[in-house]
Amino acid sequence: MRKSHKKYIINDEGRKNAVVLPIEEYNELLEDLHDLAVIAERKKEPSVSLKELKKKLRADGLI
Repeated sequence: MRKSHKKYIINDEGRKNAVVLPIEEYNELLEDLHDLAVIAERKKEPSVSLKELKKKLRADGLI
């Protein structure tokens, strides 16, 4: 796991209330959230076996 370079902004009581991330880390988090959203949207779709997938990819000339 990679080391994070986040910085916290604290309020007058010393409690963390915001975080500053390098843009690269922020963009990675956005990508992860997008991936999770796609997974959630497709959750109820029927699954396909690896054998079936390979057959379809071969038929489409992709492998």
